[in-house]
This record gives sequence, structure tokens and C-alpha cells, in this order.
Amino acid sequence: MPAHVALVTGASTGIGFETAIALRAAGYAVYAGARRVDKMEPLKRHGITVMLLDVTSEESMVSAVALVEAAHGRIDVLVNNAGYGSYGSLEEVPMAEGRRQFEVNVMGLARMTQLVIPGMRSRSSGRIINVSSIGGKIYEPLGAWYHGTKFAVEGMSDSLRLELRPHGIDVVVIEPSGTDSEWGTIAGGNLLANSGDGPYKEHAHIVAAALASTSGPGHVLSTPARVVANTIVRAAKARRPRTRYPVGRGAWSVLAMRRILPDRIFDAVFLNLYKRLAG
Repeated sequence: MPAHVALVTGASTGIGFETAIALRAAGYAVYAGARRVDKMEPLKRHGITVMLLDVTSEESMVSAVALVEAAHGRIDVLVNNAGYGSYGSLEEVPMAEGRRQFEVNVMGLARMTQLVIPGMRSRSSGRIINVSSIGGKIYEPLGAWYHGTKFAVEGMSDSLRLELRPHGIDVVVIEPSGTDSEWGTIAGGNLLANSGDGPYKEHAHIVAAALASTSGPGHVLSTPARVVANTIVRAAKARRPRTRYPVGRGAWSVLAMRRILPDRIFDAVFLNLYKRLAG
């Protein structure tokens, strides 16, 4: 029997995909879940169990947790990675899309966490690893919905860490910068679809180009997803994990700049940086 059992959400691409592989290499029994099951087929070669998991579906989430617990009697590590970026002006993004952004990035994370807590609490051990972003500490124009969800994940994780500490359960936040995945390109495309032709079009094209510059291999601020995955494994294995793990090119410097600079100055610096990235 494996020493530990891990469940990874949003494992079809990028950070989730690489995390599943890295945890398996570290000796975990790994269950990888996502909506696009076909994208996870290569994970089977690593001895990883893949399954349909939609974090907007109660039935899907309950079934996924039940499957793992039936097979092993426990879940030691939950990696809440499922999420996406919905960009566009608050004025133009439909409320239905805003609600979906929170449903996936926040409510799905919260419900998956609810489902694993009873088992972890009964054993007085467990680790919940929430993949946030440096976007949970900073902000961008035309990113109100996305950053709202990541700020929420940060706050929820802090409260959860305190309430679960007496039960032997650790809560860890991972704060990546841009990775070599399709995330930034997709987010930028959605941004242009929502706000590329309206009153915010000038900013929209700048931010979309900047998002693309932080996404995909070889881009200026792109970090391999496996680097983030290795950080998640460190957090999973640490005897006493840190509460937060900023990771990726520029992550530490951007977060330090946010802590030091007044809001108005940070606004100006960040807008100038985005113009440079877009150029």
C-alpha cells in the first residue's frame, strides 16, 4: 500500500497535470480529476488513476471523493487546483459569467474541501493545498472577477488554517506567477471577447498581450508548470509546511513590490510594466 493518497483537481493540463506526475513520483497514490478526461490519458502511464471531476457539479465532487475513500479509506492530500481566469471589464462581463468564475474558483474549492475534512479530522491528519496565484495579492485592470476569486481563496485559506489546526490538518496556499501553460493565452482571448471592442479596448489589448507574455514556453515571465508542481510536492511532504509558497519568475519581486509601494504608485508601476510586456 502507498504511504499517502492524494487527490488533484484540474489535472488535465498545466500545474494540475504536472502535480499529479510529481506526487506519483514521490510515492503517493494519485487520483487526478478534471472535466476533460481525454487530456489526462497520458497520466495513466505513470500509474495515476484519472476520473471525471467537475467542480461545479455536486454529484461529480461527491462521487470523486467517495471513489478515493472507498479504494484507500482515506485522502491524505487534497490539491485544489481547478480554476480559470475570466477577464473583461466589470461593466461588460455578464453576471452569469462572474458567478461561474466564483463557482469554479471558490465554491468548487470550498466544496471539495468540505468533502475531505471529515475523513482527515477523524484521523487527526491531512493536508489541503490551495492553488491561488500572485493574483490573490495583486490586481490588474479588467481582472476584477478573477482577482476577486483569488483574494477570496487567500482569505478562506487563512481562516481554514486556524480552524483546522486543532484537528491536525494543515492548509497551504501556493501562489504561482505565469506558467508555461495555455492559461494566459486563454484568459487574454476571453478578455478581448468581452472588452476588446468597447470603451475599454485600449486597456484590453494591453492586458491581453501582457497575459500572453506570461504564458507558454519561452515567454518572458513564464515558469515551467513542473516547477510549481515540485513546490506543491514540497508543501505536501514537509513536516511543518509554510503557510504560503510564492513560486515562479517574478513572484517574489512582484509580491514584495506590492507590500512596499503605496497603492497609487503600485498602480502606475504595474500599468507601465504591462505596457512594456505588451510591447
